[in-house]
Amino acid sequence: MGKAYKIVVTGPFNAGKSEFIRTGSDIPVVSTERRITDDLGDVKDTTTVAMDYGQVTIDGHLLHLYGTPGQERFDFMWDILSQEMNGLLVLVDSSDRPSLTPARRMLRRFRRISRAPTLVVATKQDERRALPVGEVADALGVEGPVVACDPRQRASVHEVLQRLLIALK
Repeated sequence: MGKAYKIVVTGPFNAGKSEFIRTGSDIPVVSTERRITDDLGDVKDTTTVAMDYGQVTIDGHLLHLYGTPGQERFDFMWDILSQEMNGLLVLVDSSDRPSLTPARRMLRRFRRISRAPTLVVATKQDERRALPVGEVADALGVEGPVVACDPRQRASVHEVLQRLLIALK
């Protein structure tokens, strides 16, 4: 058996974090999703209020996946969940241009917390208005590559995790 790693999966509201963890996990996911009672309920029914947790083994390494809430009102969880993280995935809804502003703030905040290897992941690339990954990188000021992922597809999630794992070794 290889090493065990703590991976934090973060990003703005509705970027696909919970779906990413549900799809990629080898175990039933621990979730703190609750019904949305404000105007964001027009977008979707539930939101993560504390964390999601799943596990997956990739190339013999155990990855502990911790999903953060996307709403800034729950940002105290970002600090808690990022303690001792080994890697960070920042999911961005590439079809929602306004969400790039909070994504940029999240990236800055997490970089202040930790210098762990980070990978930006563009979700919803199949949407008609999706920005290409290069434009997502430019909008976020990211130097490294931004990778596309469909969080509903296990193979796509595992490709992202394998890519992050390379940076962790």
